[in-house]
Amino acid sequence: MSSIESSSLEHTDKFRALKQSQKTVGKSELVKVPVGSTSVRGYIHLPAGYADNKNAVVAAAILLSGAGGGVTGPSGIYVSIGDKLSSLSQGIPVLRLDYRHPGHNDPCNEDMLSAMDFLEKKHSIRKFVLVGWSFGGAPVFTIGGQEKDRVIGCATIASQTAAAGGIKHLAPRPVLLLHGTGDKVLNSYCSQSLYNLYGKNGNRTLKFFEGDDHALTGHPLEAEELLCEFIAKCVGVEISSNEQGKVIGKKLTANEDRIDLMKKGGDLNGERIE
Repeated sequence: MSSIESSSLEHTDKFRALKQSQKTVGKSELVKVPVGSTSVRGYIHLPAGYADNKNAVVAAAILLSGAGGGVTGPSGIYVSIGDKLSSLSQGIPVLRLDYRHPGHNDPCNEDMLSAMDFLEKKHSIRKFVLVGWSFGGAPVFTIGGQEKDRVIGCATIASQTAAAGGIKHLAPRPVLLLHGTGDKVLNSYCSQSLYNLYGKNGNRTLKFFEGDDHALTGHPLEAEELLCEFIAKCVGVEISSNEQGKVIGKKLTANEDRIDLMKKGGDLNGERIE
């Protein structure tokens, strides 16, 4: 990976410009998460001064992509989410995690668990909100269903239903399901089925984007906002009205750059947009 590509995967262009003028915004860096005798790559967004802040949020979001792996998410929204959440006054750490063996359930589940262990050991983070796109819904709901103490919420974008039955063990922990009704890869009924499987004894939200595709290319900013708000609520962070307008609602990635960002991040290796 070239240094130019690496830089583009760390932060959005607008956020990099903000970093140059302010010392209070978070940082992002490439990390290698140990998994047995090998490792899996990820990009971690940490709030400024996180290690020395005794009042720091001790919860994090882990974001997973689809069947081909990658680190930018649908329409590249994961990069913006990491930048936004880590730069709040109560900054939330975010890890954008790849897979060693994309599309294979057991090793991807192991990657997720290893990432949680890594964040706990290195940063004393013990609570997690899991987010997954497409195939990513399988490890999110599998690990979310198993880890009842550490996982405090789960969200998905255009999730598959295969190997995602762990959602029935999540209640009453909150769940957010986003899906485009024009998705030709995974029908929006997949998220409807997961919503039903979760049951009525908890906090579940299902949001359809009318006519949108598998990567929500028609509503990326709205998806970013919903996911940021969901993650913040799960970890107990209140977003001020000022931050809502100037941080969460700010477009950090131009629409014309989103597909290119997905290509650079590897998110289109095993997924389609339509």
